Formats: sequence, structure tokens, C-alpha cells
Amino acid sequence: MSKPLLEVQGLKKYFDITGGIFSRKTGDIKAVDDVSFSVFEGEVFGIVGESGCGKSTTGKVLLRLIEPTDGKIFFDGMEITKLSEEEMRKTRRDMQIIFQDPYASLNPRHKIGRILGEALKIHGIGSKIEQQKKVKDILEIVGLPGEHASRYPHQFSGGQRQRIGIARALILNPKLIICDEPVSALDVSIQSQILNLMKDLQEKFKLTYIFIAHDLSVVKHISHRIGVMYLGRMVELSSTEDMFDNPLHPYTKSLLSAIPDPDPDFIQERILLEGDVPSPSNPPSGCAFHTRCPEAMDICKNVRPVLQEITVNNFVACHLYEVEGDNNRNR
Repeated sequence: MSKPLLEVQGLKKYFDITGGIFSRKTGDIKAVDDVSFSVFEGEVFGIVGESGCGKSTTGKVLLRLIEPTDGKIFFDGMEITKLSEEEMRKTRRDMQIIFQDPYASLNPRHKIGRILGEALKIHGIGSKIEQQKKVKDILEIVGLPGEHASRYPHQFSGGQRQRIGIARALILNPKLIICDEPVSALDVSIQSQILNLMKDLQEKFKLTYIFIAHDLSVVKHISHRIGVMYLGRMVELSSTEDMFDNPLHPYTKSLLSAIPDPDPDFIQERILLEGDVPSPSNPPSGCAFHTRCPEAMDICKNVRPVLQEITVNNFVACHLYEVEGDNNRNR
């Protein structure tokens, strides 16, 4: 495998909880709580989990659209957590994002040509005529006529707007694109078109994606590796094939059991989790999942499991495998 393009070490993002007359800090919402992973050049790294698990916050922190509370982020060998605002602005030429809501992310007062050309103008790329040509070229690359640059966002359908969002991320020829649930707001028939477009673009331009979604079947279609998050923590990380064939963490197993099968004769055992997701402002001690886990042990209530490699390139944060690992070492 190629070298890591992005390395994340101990990433944390806590939001302050304030209260009282003087709005004093009374606690923290632990949106991202000690997350570490690497993303390699040319791969699609999926991040999945329930709503509120911190996956979208992770994506925005990686671009420093939200400042991290703690941890280190290395992009292309450079620690971007230490960069100044101006240095980070230059670095974002190589790091782009596709947002979840294609309409809310486009300024309704501006024509598409201006929206797409703004990035070229900010980074001083080409003359005005060259910028206009590049805008038309990028629209055609994502499957829209170049003359649509003169239209406004409200004149497009949801799928077309997301193509514009992809074009905006692509126009600076970045190395990394963070895709924050880019198809969740679209109809199922349009989802497949956008996913196939993104796969084609990834192969054509040798892009690296971080693909954030809550739909495992969507992530399976596009990702090489998948990280599963629960309550701000990474609980499993493995190749897509291994995760779907042999999931390790009880939470991952429950997510996979919820995927519908198109075969009407196939009967799949559902793993139903009891209770609600705990609040990130007051997460459980030990393993955050122990309050809902069907395989919880006493140690899970008090000791937080560490994300560790169980088999080659398969990582899991679960005490079930720590016990197995100890047994294997003692043999």
C-alpha cells in the first residue's frame, strides 16, 4: 500500500456546555474523543455510525473548519494543526469537502459560474478567461452542460446540485476530498448515479476520499477500508471485505444485521440493541457501548478498551478480543 496521505493521532473535539447567568462552563460534549487512523493515497476510507456519533464533526475538524481540542493531524507529511490561518487556507487547495445538503451549501444569490470560479480567484489560478473555461470544463466532467454556469442553484434538481458541489470540490485539483454524507439527501435512484460518478472521478484523477455516511450499503459500494464510530470513538477499523464477512465489534455486527437483503427468501437474524445512545455530554465509563452491548462483561463498565490490531490490518476496541489476545500470547 502507498504512503499515508493523512494521519490522525488522538484527535479530540469537545464543545463547551455553558449555563447560569454568566454562561459559565458546566461540562463538555465529547463529539470526537481520542480518534486515530491513517488514510492512504488513492484509497476511499469510509467512516460510518449512527447519527450523533461524531463522524461529520471529525471530517470538519480534519479540514480545521472546526478547530480540534487536542490531537495531531498530518497531511502529506505536514502537521496542519500547527499552521496559521493563512497557511491553512493555502493547504485547503489540496483538501476539499463535499457537503451533505447540496442546496444549503450553494449561495442562492450567485450564479454557478461565480460559485465555482470563486476558489480559482481566491488562489489566483489563471486569468479571468481561463477561469471561465475551467468552470465550463469541470461542469462537463461532472455531467452538466458548460452553459449551465449562467444559472442559479434553484434552477437545478437535488442530484444536479450535488454534481455542482462535486465540481466545486474538484476544480482546484485536490489530493483529498472529504465527502460528508454526499448522497443521504438524494433519492435512491440518484444516489447510485452520484456514487458511480464519484468512483469514476476517483479513478480518473487519482483522488483520495474520506467518505462519511450512516448507510453501510453505500459505504460498501465505494470504500476500500471502513472505520466504525460510536459516541465519538473509533470502535473498529478494517478492510471493507473483512468487515462485511467477519465483523468483530458487537456494534458493527448490529449495524450489519440491519441492512436489508433483496432476496425475499433470505432470513437474517437481527441484532436489536436495547436502550438509547448515551449523551456525549455524559458518556458511560469504560467502554461507551457497554450499556447496550449484548456481550458486555464486568471489565467493560470500568476499563476503556484500546483500538488494537487483532489480525493483519483489522483493528477493534473491545475487551472480548483483549482476552483472546492474552490467551494466544500465553500459548
